[in-house]
Amino acid sequence: MSIKPTLLVLAAGIGSRYGGLKQMDQVGPSGEAIIDYSIYDAIKAGFGKIVFVIRKDIEKEFKEVFIDKLKDRIEVDYLFQHIDMVPKGVRFSSARKKPWGTGHAVLVAEQKINEPFAVINADDFYGGGSYRVMADFLTNSSDIHEYSMVGYRLDRTLSDHGYVARGVCETNKENYLKIVTERTRIEKENNKIIFTDEDGTKTGLNGSETVSMNFWGFNTSVFDYLNKHFIKFITENSNNPKAEFFIPDLIADLIKKNSAKVKVLNTDESWFGVTYREDKPVVIESIRELISKGVYPSKLW
Repeated sequence: MSIKPTLLVLAAGIGSRYGGLKQMDQVGPSGEAIIDYSIYDAIKAGFGKIVFVIRKDIEKEFKEVFIDKLKDRIEVDYLFQHIDMVPKGVRFSSARKKPWGTGHAVLVAEQKINEPFAVINADDFYGGGSYRVMADFLTNSSDIHEYSMVGYRLDRTLSDHGYVARGVCETNKENYLKIVTERTRIEKENNKIIFTDEDGTKTGLNGSETVSMNFWGFNTSVFDYLNKHFIKFITENSNNPKAEFFIPDLIADLIKKNSAKVKVLNTDESWFGVTYREDKPVVIESIRELISKGVYPSKLW
């Protein structure tokens, strides 16, 4: 019998642009948060365990909202990410106020994960089909140096209420990732999709580009890489209070050095999330439409 993969949910973010704890914001008709739909989709797709990375200060509320209702439906666990989770003897600036980024969040989950696993953001809606292709990959891939990433069409990931940052992906003919280029200001402008670079130069995009939405698939070999890269990162950035250790930075280095390969799993699903407060009504309406189509019941749990 194959081992069921684990879903690692990164829920320690503060949500600076959104303004508040958006991981618990209710968007479903029965009070569901986006995380609820992610977990519902993951269970249907065959994931066997959910692990949350959270902050200590939200533990009580988080347990009340999520942990207690899930414990009879799927194995569930959680752990904390905080800034002093660093290699022994490493010192860093007292100006540092937040953890070290998504790569660090995955690294601290090592103690809870012993099987292939996927990584998602707590406040992103990825769609049921994305969990199915990821579960299939994690269940059937036997190469410990082969990872994966769900790839979305750019035009299915945009906000109507401001610019977004997206990692635009380039793949080879076997659909393995070659490079992810961060485009930090992509927005809709006069019914077109525009990228503005740091110099203010505007470039049109056609919307069919494949982008990463931080939905990754790994096996436990990634923890060795994360440990090595994080030690290097924190040594170089110990006095930089804003530096963050991101998953794509690790991936780019592994691909460059031929240490690992990343299969891009294309999906027809639309991504949506609450990057801005104005996005919330759009998310609520999108969920309502999916319920009317029979994708989700009106009450998940």
